[in-house]
Amino acid sequence: MAGPRTDSPPDDGHEEADDVLADQFSTDEVYQRVVADADHEVTSGTRELFFSALAAGFAITVTFLLYASVTATTDTKFVGVLLYPLGFVYIIIGGYQLYTENTLPPVALTLERLVSIPTLFRHWLVVLAGNFVGGGLGALALAYGGVFDPATAAVAADFASKGIATPASALFVKAAFAGLIVAGVVWINFAVRDTTTRLLVVYLAFLAIPMGNLYHVVVSFTEVVYLASTAGVNPIPALGGFVLPVLLGNTLGGVVLVTVVNYYQTSDRRLQIDRFDDVRRLSPREWLVGSLAGRSYVPVIDTVEEIVRDPEAYRVMVPIGNPRTESGVVRLACQLASAHRKGKVHVVHVVQAPRRWSADPGDDEQARIRAESDRLLADVREMGDRHDVHLETSTVVTPRSFEEVFTLARRTSPDLVLMDWDREGLWGSARAERPLDELANRIPCDFLIASDRGLDPSKILLPTAGGPDSDLNAEVVRALQSITGSEVELLHVVADEADERAGEAFLHDWAAERDLTDVSITVASGDVESAIAAAAADSTMLFMGATEQGLLSRLVRDSLHLDVINDVDCSVLLAERPSERSLRERLFGAPNRDRRPVAEYRDRDDDAIRAEPTRRADAAGHDDAADE
Repeated sequence: MAGPRTDSPPDDGHEEADDVLADQFSTDEVYQRVVADADHEVTSGTRELFFSALAAGFAITVTFLLYASVTATTDTKFVGVLLYPLGFVYIIIGGYQLYTENTLPPVALTLERLVSIPTLFRHWLVVLAGNFVGGGLGALALAYGGVFDPATAAVAADFASKGIATPASALFVKAAFAGLIVAGVVWINFAVRDTTTRLLVVYLAFLAIPMGNLYHVVVSFTEVVYLASTAGVNPIPALGGFVLPVLLGNTLGGVVLVTVVNYYQTSDRRLQIDRFDDVRRLSPREWLVGSLAGRSYVPVIDTVEEIVRDPEAYRVMVPIGNPRTESGVVRLACQLASAHRKGKVHVVHVVQAPRRWSADPGDDEQARIRAESDRLLADVREMGDRHDVHLETSTVVTPRSFEEVFTLARRTSPDLVLMDWDREGLWGSARAERPLDELANRIPCDFLIASDRGLDPSKILLPTAGGPDSDLNAEVVRALQSITGSEVELLHVVADEADERAGEAFLHDWAAERDLTDVSITVASGDVESAIAAAAADSTMLFMGATEQGLLSRLVRDSLHLDVINDVDCSVLLAERPSERSLRERLFGAPNRDRRPVAEYRDRDDDAIRAEPTRRADAAGHDDAADE
């Protein structure tokens, strides 16, 4: 866990008390510091958390090493006990992530309903996994690296043997006291101002664990791995009968005996600081199930009002990272919305939050960001008036800017999300954020990604081979055609010239079924991307559908493999509709067979390409015969 900041306590209006106790934080102020630090911790990426926890697990190995070595050398437990806290000193002063420390700050944030319970469990799981991997690797190094002499190895193995022989109930109680001590150290660390005091508190507190014959879960896990490696003991019973009771006891001691008690001894003022001023807490459903119900984390700034969905309205949400450079997608959104009787546009300025948000009310960073965002959005709001569309704007400041797009889509339930494909904007933060594949494969509404090269809809090229994403493109093209009078060309690519007649029949039927009129039809043969690039030479806008493997995640990973997007000079819009994907498909990336867009033909065999338009034409012929 990162060490607390040492900035001055917030001015709570009690000037006389501050004069008397100028160097002492109040309980409310300590709690504020805990929550402000936890806000950074829970928004850290999985990789950052895991490797910080891995380092903490290695540091625990230092405690195990010194405790066993000195005890064996001096033939007395007391001297070894004196060096036991050293690994924990490394962890806390070094700012590493230790599971038992995380029974305080993230829990405090969860109690305030600023993060969801699933987010807390995810945080705990990542940190615990990192601690176990680090401690386990350290134990293997001690077991097979020749670090211990025979006497020390026997003492080290005896540590785990004694723990395994202890009844589970006694382990649980002893571990609960250890959890209380560790969480108490975290609380005190946020209450002190200097490193010397912090070092002394850490040393004395962790000295109590071996002196009281208490148990710490990461140390216990390290001991079990060492015993299993040197003595051939089956680790499974030891993990269930030794490590698990210690884990539960540590958790209970930290959460109940320290965090909850400290929470209820604070006043209602405990969150009256800039970071959490007028904050919108998670709803009870969001708090319990996280993003499945809307969102799992409350952003630093969130001016998005609660929206009551009008079933007759057509809503377009436009998340933007820079209002200066992304006005084109806002204009396009207004054009699409104006084609509907009750079209609405919601522009959200999504700002990447600083790595650490200051808890000092003297810091006017939040007010500055709000004012600057409002100023930049002033020109955006004028676009709504020019297109006679209801346009509203909001600002969200969050450490998870790309993930917030999906959260906002679930919260506000738009019909369409229109984004600018700006690699330096929201997309730039996507690789560092949590389960990208899971986000991108569970999109809550239609997504349209625009590569802005003017976004001129005067002459549109729409290649299609069918499928839900092409249907979305057809809806968007039809709306633009009705508002701007766009010239529309439909393109279908077949394997060879013999299939061109069947391709024309397919395009005529496809356009008629989607109410696309006044369109020109082109059928080309050969390579799909080359044909599209050639047809787009005189177009101003090109529409493409997602591949079977999806669109959003592949854009972020630069694995879309559609060179035509970069080969053409016109604007490109990439469409993806929500699709249900099975657990197997989410885990292994199996294609969703319901998708049949144009880019699919890139990976299909020649026989399938030839058969597709012929099959469609045959089906159409049978239908005509039946009608006659």
